[in-house]
Amino acid sequence: MFKHTRALQFNAKPDRPDPLMARKLQEALGGQWGEMTGMMSYLSQGWASTGDEKYKDILLDTGTEEIAHVEMISTMIAYLLEDTPIYEQEEMIKKDPSLAKVMGGTDPEHGLVHGLTAGLTNPNGAAWNTGYVTSSGNLLADMRFNVTRESQARVQVSRLYHMTRDEGVRDMLKFLLARETQHQLQFIKAQEELEAKYGIVVPGNMDDIQHSEYSHVIMNFSDGEGSRAFENQIAKDGQKFTYQENPEAMGGVPKTKPASSELHNDQG
Repeated sequence: MFKHTRALQFNAKPDRPDPLMARKLQEALGGQWGEMTGMMSYLSQGWASTGDEKYKDILLDTGTEEIAHVEMISTMIAYLLEDTPIYEQEEMIKKDPSLAKVMGGTDPEHGLVHGLTAGLTNPNGAAWNTGYVTSSGNLLADMRFNVTRESQARVQVSRLYHMTRDEGVRDMLKFLLARETQHQLQFIKAQEELEAKYGIVVPGNMDDIQHSEYSHVIMNFSDGEGSRAFENQIAKDGQKFTYQENPEAMGGVPKTKPASSELHNDQG
């Protein structure tokens, strides 16, 4: 059960309208690594979890918090778009040509599609989609994705911070940066615990069905030799890396039968 509280988790009001910043913030909302992806990934992982209740709670707590972040960014975008009537842009530009560059960088979908509110898209209008979501049913694999998601989100939020001088926007971004710090740390901790329990490689205990003679061979498939630096070093699972300079093709040349000419619409 979810229950909505109208008060925001944190402040989300800019000092002044800025439709260009509104467009940029769409990445943190509906981009590949944005809050929608975190929300749906963590909730899906939590709902799928049938193991340790601790990890289930962490995932559902964080996924629910991400709903609050979606709401905060959506609210901020709406504020940034206030008093920006799209139909007046042309006249504004005529009066002040210096506005042309700024107004030309705004997102027309904010006015055309969303009525000067946020949309579940990235800044270029590409719709958020469930292909961004990861929920594999393997807790360790999912926790590793979660660390990556939070890391990418923090990188982007930090860049957004430096793209504005609006202290209201920056205040919200500072909060998001802090929460992404905490989320990274909790997911890293969970990852370490799961590695200690299940092993480093996901999924573990597969030695009996893999060609293990290839599992620690660094194969040189490029002009550089930088990867040779790992030769004879100990991997995290305790085994030693080896190095192969010129990997050979082992599969032979494929000789498949041609498809029926009828399938290619050939005559004869």
